[in-house]
Amino acid sequence: MINITIKTKLLLVFCCTLILSVTNVNAQGISKTQQPLSVLQQKFVDLRFGMFIHFNIPTYENADWPDPETPASEFNPKKLDCVQWAKAAKSANMSYGCLTTKHHSGFCIWDTKSTDYNVMNSPLKRDVVKEYVKAFRDQGLKVMLYYSILDTHHKLRPNMIQPRHIEMIKKQITELLTNYGPIEALIIDGWDAPWSRISYDDVPFQEIYQLVKSLQPNCLMMDLNGAKYPGDGLYYTDIKTYEMGAGQRLSKETNKMPALACLPIQANWFWKTDFPTTPIRDVNKFVNETLIPLNNASCNFILNVAPNTDGLMDDNALAGLKQIGQLWKNEGPVGKLGETGPPIVSHNLAKHAPANSSWSDDSEIMDFANDDDFSTVWQSNPRVKNPWYEVTLKPGQAFNTIVVFERKPNIKKYKLEYLDGATWKTLFEGENLSRVKVNRFAQVKGDKVRMSIQTYDEAPSIAEFQVYNEPKL
Repeated sequence: MINITIKTKLLLVFCCTLILSVTNVNAQGISKTQQPLSVLQQKFVDLRFGMFIHFNIPTYENADWPDPETPASEFNPKKLDCVQWAKAAKSANMSYGCLTTKHHSGFCIWDTKSTDYNVMNSPLKRDVVKEYVKAFRDQGLKVMLYYSILDTHHKLRPNMIQPRHIEMIKKQITELLTNYGPIEALIIDGWDAPWSRISYDDVPFQEIYQLVKSLQPNCLMMDLNGAKYPGDGLYYTDIKTYEMGAGQRLSKETNKMPALACLPIQANWFWKTDFPTTPIRDVNKFVNETLIPLNNASCNFILNVAPNTDGLMDDNALAGLKQIGQLWKNEGPVGKLGETGPPIVSHNLAKHAPANSSWSDDSEIMDFANDDDFSTVWQSNPRVKNPWYEVTLKPGQAFNTIVVFERKPNIKKYKLEYLDGATWKTLFEGENLSRVKVNRFAQVKGDKVRMSIQTYDEAPSIAEFQVYNEPKL
């Protein structure tokens, strides 16, 4: 009788566990059980190589940036075949694809309810995103999506952003991460770039990041425009990104971050009329001088192959992908990555706030350390024995993170304090030899933050002193 009772209890426990695991996966197969960021980063880098697919309204205008008023009727791929794309990716031994669901000109190639400027109002009248995800999954490939914040058609531009624009972004991302099953990563573009000039405050990064994680906790979010941030700091992205065509380069010798790099196999991202007769990128050189060295430096590479106006990939591109597959094989997981900690995703409370310091050089005074420019610095005068730096916040400001960035590792031991009314309280005191010194702690409220620099190799300088109130993710 006792044995039966024990067996019955064990069966109940098993059934409850099974029910809980099932309820954490919805009808689209999207898991709501969040994996650690370090696990997701490792899985992403281990994928090694994938296909970027720039296919959208620019395909029909012979320009990467077409007229924002190009009518939906221009989008007419009469032979659209996403299966051809997936098989082409497979031939190159790629492990995933990433499709431009909406590029800078605002045309949506899925059945969106957020705008009439979409594929269902084109001659095609088919959901390209739906066909793409099915084709790639059927070939055993992972699925990622690209989405542009900048949207010239809907006037989502610098100095013109309205609350309705942010609501549109949220609605579109919700559709993409709700209706198409598990998405490995959402690659964001057109945000905080010199050419887009839409800041992480104009369209609040923290809100969009939290939305993505609430919809798909295991979807990595990466922003293609983080070039101004140091390579050894994780700002506004789960993965460090490098658009090589824009001159961004990962250090193959020193990189310690999970990374993504990208280039097109042709001369441009979107298809051009001369693509069928123009030689593609040198395949041997690409494999041996780009793909393999970057993989060895913990960097996943995504190669763009642009479909033509029929919705097919050109013969020369298909041949090049087969050649890549003959030269390169995915050898499995790369070396184990180090812990990055969570990315910075919120507003920098210290940016342009009143600052003060001990004696500094006249041309490099205190406000250079909180000007949101990593190329400028506050420089302590060499005669100062106990240098300090201070930022004044709004009264009673809540915060839980302080980041100090140096051009090179120099500051060793330091103390961080905050002014709680009339009392200075210590947040951290110790040694940190990193160039990017990330200090996280339980949330406090204060009026000022001060760094007292205790030991260093030479007169200390600070390129950026940042304060954040990071969300609990």
